[in-house]
Amino acid sequence: MSNDDSRQVNGPDGTPEPYADDSHASSVEPHESHVPAHREADPIPDPGLPAHTWRPTDVDPRLEKRAERQIAAMFIAAMLSAVLFVVAYFTLDIGDNWTTFAGMGASTIALGLTLGTSLLLIGIGIIHLARKLMADAEMVEMRHPAASPVEDREATVKALQDGIEESGIGRRPLVRNTMIGAVGVLGLPAVVLLRDLAPGDALDTSKLAHTIWEPGMRLVRDVVGTPILASEIEMGDLINAAPEAMFPTEENGYPELEGAEEQAEKAKGAIIIVRMNPDDLTPATRPDKWTVDGIICYSKICTHVGCPISLYERTTHHVLCPCHQSTFDLADGAKVVFGPAARPLPQLPLAVDDEGYLVAQSDFNEPIGASYWEREKHK
Repeated sequence: MSNDDSRQVNGPDGTPEPYADDSHASSVEPHESHVPAHREADPIPDPGLPAHTWRPTDVDPRLEKRAERQIAAMFIAAMLSAVLFVVAYFTLDIGDNWTTFAGMGASTIALGLTLGTSLLLIGIGIIHLARKLMADAEMVEMRHPAASPVEDREATVKALQDGIEESGIGRRPLVRNTMIGAVGVLGLPAVVLLRDLAPGDALDTSKLAHTIWEPGMRLVRDVVGTPILASEIEMGDLINAAPEAMFPTEENGYPELEGAEEQAEKAKGAIIIVRMNPDDLTPATRPDKWTVDGIICYSKICTHVGCPISLYERTTHHVLCPCHQSTFDLADGAKVVFGPAARPLPQLPLAVDDEGYLVAQSDFNEPIGASYWEREKHK
């Protein structure tokens, strides 16, 4: 492909019009004409470029204005669709009826159509802008080395600036402002969707201060839900356990939890149980009040970012969080000995009931899991 800086194009009236750089036009020799020529160094003749054809909007100001109004209308319609998304979110009740239309709820249909329409109109408007109003000129550039000299970088910056100027955004405030408005208003559905990640009263941080544990509730093995006898735990054992309330039966009388509430309580109530030599326990574990014959219980949720922990090293009594390697000494009140965690694991006070099963004396004495802004006032 030729690397000439000038070539034959058609003028607005359809007649051939040369595109030339005045800086060297006077020095062009006859043998440097723009007609494709076969040179000995080329394996095949240079076919050149076809004559450029101007678009209707390039030669007719009336068509250019009409295209501009069409693009602006698309961006305005995109803004309206985004606003309708927010209106539909707050006005259409989800309820229990999920088959309003074609097996889907009215809210689902409205949210999908309005958000999809807004995105579609923005996309079509930008494509229409590029095809009808932005500069329409062919460019030829020869291959160049991978390294970018300073001159090339400066040329790239200049080309970018020229591209912004050629796009016509600066000269067409109607298109520019409506496009910016459409993209900006599209942020409203994003804000609403982010808020929807915490439905109902999920933003009530006071719920983080308490778990489902209560006095007398048995500790049960995770997954299977069987109660744990203190006498069955061997020295050095680590057991993943949960509150008995997560496995409701007619015998224990706990209510059945469902959905998000069940998942939240299960996560907050997760615990690990370890048995070690009572002589290894420091006063920080309150061995005379909160442990049973060397059996000690902590929250399973890391105090760094809330990952579940259970990698236990029985010789050192250290437990490791697999996410960011925070390490806690279970024999010393789960004090942090390594890693980014800033607080020890909360300890669950233990006791045994009349049948010898492990039970909780109370809930945790502090909020479990990662830190949050309101944590101190919930302690």
